[in-house]
Amino acid sequence: MPLAMNREVFITCAVTGSGGSQDRSPHVPRSPKQIADSAIDAAKAGAAIVHCHVRDPETGKPRRDLHLYREVTERIRAADVDVILNLTAGMGGDMVFGSPEAPLPLNEKGTDMGGATNRMEHVRLCLPEICTLDCGTMNFAEADYVMTNTPGMLRAMGGMMTALGVKPEIEAFDTGHLWFAKQLVEEKVLNPDALVQLCMGVPWGAPDDLNTFMAMVNNVPSTWNWSAFAIGRNQMAYAAAAVLAGGNVRVGLEDNLWLDKGVLATNAQLVERAASIVTNLGARILGPEDVRKKLNLTKRAPIAA
Repeated sequence: MPLAMNREVFITCAVTGSGGSQDRSPHVPRSPKQIADSAIDAAKAGAAIVHCHVRDPETGKPRRDLHLYREVTERIRAADVDVILNLTAGMGGDMVFGSPEAPLPLNEKGTDMGGATNRMEHVRLCLPEICTLDCGTMNFAEADYVMTNTPGMLRAMGGMMTALGVKPEIEAFDTGHLWFAKQLVEEKVLNPDALVQLCMGVPWGAPDDLNTFMAMVNNVPSTWNWSAFAIGRNQMAYAAAAVLAGGNVRVGLEDNLWLDKGVLATNAQLVERAASIVTNLGARILGPEDVRKKLNLTKRAPIAA
């Protein structure tokens, strides 16, 4: 297939995630202030979009408390730099089974299952421009953990996002997730100008080899906008691969902790490295206002407390 390089690229920074990385690097932010400050630094380094989870300020473990989301979003919105806010809506679908011989009852440690309205409440209150929609169920790294997103749940949450005027960022961890995303658009649950994040190298989704990557790319409709990332050591290689294949870039500590071998990164450093790759390829980096126009986003104020 011919090269279809993207010449106008936006960078997303995934600031902290929900994985157990908080004790592996001092740069992984935990408190709302740390998360917001890291997001603001990433924006100053060239990220047009910041993708945010929240964590327990003391332990760093993933949380989905409304007051934590509100503090993060208020701090980012009050900053002296403009940036597009993207909040996760992936929390609340975590199912951890018992042993292979006794899978039920579920293991309460790590299991966190919420209804669609419950999982979307922070999005309704904070009204970010974007929130994520993990478009499928998947065995996810650990032995007995399943990331659970049923078709019914995705239809309900996707419909809520559309009604709120918050653009879903479809998180596709394999080709079947793209298949169902296209079904949601066909059913008019999601608007036709969809936004996709291709998530590569996450066990046990799509591996990060280039054949699989291009299979994912070729399953994205030509009218959709998309970004891509790979976790770990291939994060920066995928910054180049995504641009060359016609997409946009995601980097950040959610996906990779390292700047170089033996050198722990900050979010701003990862964005700076990605921006250097993008510009050295001959592409222009888009700022947040250009991205709002490109993605048809609306910057809004949160619902009053």
